[in-house]
Amino acid sequence: MSSTVSSGSVTPSPAARPTRPGGGGPRRGRRGQLLGRNPLGLLLSAPYLLFVLLVFAYPLVFAFYMSFHDYFFAAPGAVVDRPFVGLANFQEVLSDPAIIRSFGNVGIFLLINVPLTVVLSLVLATALNKIVRARTFLRVSFYVPYVTASVAVVVVWLFLFSGNGLVNQILGPLAPDPAWLINPLLAMPTIAIFVTWKQMGFFILLYLAALQNVSDELYEAAATDGAGKIRMFFSITVPGVRPATVLVLLLATITGANLFTEPYLLTGGGGPNGASSSPVLIMYQRGIEQGEPGIAAAIGVILVIGVLILAFIQRKVAGGDES
Repeated sequence: MSSTVSSGSVTPSPAARPTRPGGGGPRRGRRGQLLGRNPLGLLLSAPYLLFVLLVFAYPLVFAFYMSFHDYFFAAPGAVVDRPFVGLANFQEVLSDPAIIRSFGNVGIFLLINVPLTVVLSLVLATALNKIVRARTFLRVSFYVPYVTASVAVVVVWLFLFSGNGLVNQILGPLAPDPAWLINPLLAMPTIAIFVTWKQMGFFILLYLAALQNVSDELYEAAATDGAGKIRMFFSITVPGVRPATVLVLLLATITGANLFTEPYLLTGGGGPNGASSSPVLIMYQRGIEQGEPGIAAAIGVILVIGVLILAFIQRKVAGGDES
């Protein structure tokens, strides 16, 4: 046994110190890796983890199961045969023109809604961050539409964009014919603008929180070097809030892919002639109204895969991995 002699005392080396039973051994190391440094944190987060498993994970797994079976709803406790049909549900989904058109509609929606949401939210958040007077009032004003019930807001937009609505009266001869929400070319863009306006308050708050982490010294140094406000916006603000931008892109994409309430209320269920239908709306119609939950589940699975692919591309393009 090696030891160190100092001032008449003998101190055993670390290698020679005895190990207490149950402490510092391989078993404790494995337990620490499993529970983490703070087991109490895992215990406190367990209710939310259980909530996620029950509300999100289980329905998703069950949807995958339904999509591969000739599934239909039955009375509780009834034993019925739901045969495995393989990819038959997916083949029907991919060969149905109405479903294909709904995916195209939501693609148009995302092309309009997501860029508008990112640009307008960032610009307005930057402006609100500079305002001193009435700052709270303005922030609340932008947030009110987000927390207002969709049914109440839809009534206002129907009044504005109907055939004899206020917008058409202002435009006069320039008003579209047919009107906005019954026009096959304008129905989905109108819904995209509506959703952008309604949800913008939430994304403005995300950007306002991100702007607090951008140092004022960067703006002062840029101003000293003679940079203008536009140059500072693109060189300091935009890179400084990149993590928030990735989050906004992801949330706006997920929200748009799950579009249901707005076309259901504004255009009477995807009109005119399916021009504003969405995959989630078709899922409701096929699964609930027409009693084909297997087809609805197949649509949902394709939608989930599509959103995951879009999210991956957005992270790569927007620099989410670096953020």
